[in-house]
Amino acid sequence: MRNQTSRSAEHVALFRALETARRRHRVFTDPYAKGFLTGTHRLVAALAALPAAGRRIEEYIDRRWPGGPRASAVARTRLIDDLALEALARGARQVILLGAGYDSRAYRLPGIAAARVFEVDHPATQATKRRLVRATVHPSRRGHVRFVPVDLVTGDLAAALRTAGFAALEPTVVIWEGVTNYLTAAAVDATMRLIAASTASGSTLIFTYVDRAALDGTGDFSGVTEWHAAVRHGGEPWTFGFAPAELPGYVAARGLRLALDQSAREAADRYLEPLGRHEPAASFYRIAQAEIL
Repeated sequence: MRNQTSRSAEHVALFRALETARRRHRVFTDPYAKGFLTGTHRLVAALAALPAAGRRIEEYIDRRWPGGPRASAVARTRLIDDLALEALARGARQVILLGAGYDSRAYRLPGIAAARVFEVDHPATQATKRRLVRATVHPSRRGHVRFVPVDLVTGDLAAALRTAGFAALEPTVVIWEGVTNYLTAAAVDATMRLIAASTASGSTLIFTYVDRAALDGTGDFSGVTEWHAAVRHGGEPWTFGFAPAELPGYVAARGLRLALDQSAREAADRYLEPLGRHEPAASFYRIAQAEIL
């Protein structure tokens, strides 16, 4: 997807808009998600404002993709929100949204405007995002954000960040959501090493990944075939995954300590189940948090 807006970014924005449209038992509010949508996605989000329609739309998505991409996106969004806020409370002065897509945390998280925020993304997706941000987010809420267009596979991330004003070795929280599974092993390795070398000790890296067993067919995961087929059909196949058992050693070899690693299913159990929301979420899609040593 080198020269067009990411379809996966559009889908996640839709899932966040659907969650925000809920009148009861929602786990976060993203007032900007709907504004990042166009065409059919925006129409679906508008229909979801009708309570009965909103539930039917969610149920249709969950039946068509039984692996649970919608609820997985909802649960991971809330978990990452909480982890990011904790990092900011501990003193992070910079935020990198790595592969930002249509993430609106730079504009909606309480207190984030006190930090410098760097939105890093592929130039094609970011060009669309910047246009939508100008139309959706008031200028007073975006002065702390700097856009960094770069391809994580072929570009020079370190140089792009320096050009944008990133300060090396300052307390930083890096959010790398919904990205690693679309990269190469070499790109993941290089990016993680750069983050560890460029941020202060105690900084936080929050990232998502797909269990490698879901890619090589060795795992028994409900709905993985349908979900992977959908992203492949959209031109964005999964290309990389970690084995959870190997992740602590992998990050340690790159100067980090693994602090959290849980599935989207576990995050849904934490945030959705207590509200009586028994929705499918993926055990093969995972959220991890690591501390820079």
